[in-house]
Amino acid sequence: MKKSPKLELDVVIDKLTNSIENIITGELFDTEVVQLSPKDIKYIQKEEWQFDWVNEIRAKGKEVFKLTTVNNPTIIQGLLSIEDKQDHIFMHLIESAHFNKRKNKVYVGVPGNLVAFACKVAVNKGYEGFLAFDAKTSLIKHYQETLFATHFRGRRMFIETSAALRLISHYFKS
Repeated sequence: MKKSPKLELDVVIDKLTNSIENIITGELFDTEVVQLSPKDIKYIQKEEWQFDWVNEIRAKGKEVFKLTTVNNPTIIQGLLSIEDKQDHIFMHLIESAHFNKRKNKVYVGVPGNLVAFACKVAVNKGYEGFLAFDAKTSLIKHYQETLFATHFRGRRMFIETSAALRLISHYFKS
């Protein structure tokens, strides 16, 4: 069986908000994060996403979640793949929709929202918010500054309890 290459996170945390924010108007939109369903596959075509999310959905042990606005649940703002490691959550992939990337993005706050959700899963499972992930080397300092993450070794990083709770408090009211 062919092994998948290890991927590292390369998403830039553009802004920590309390939802997602329209970059032009500054208007805030309440969000929800729910597990991706089979009927959502039509919305995650490969040409619009950097990663192969259909393959990610099929991967054993991984769960894929979508971020949408409460008022428009059919438009996926971002995607997240996590795995329960029994004592922490491992974040495999995170990606903003193509219209939320680069200079002409529509919304800011998508990546931070998804990371906060992963931390919330880690709290809800009794792991005290512990979240681990592999980062691109060039983004390690960025994740330390924006996500309050700790560099472990190599590309491995983690978010511990106080940092997780700080992120969760930005995005979730309860």
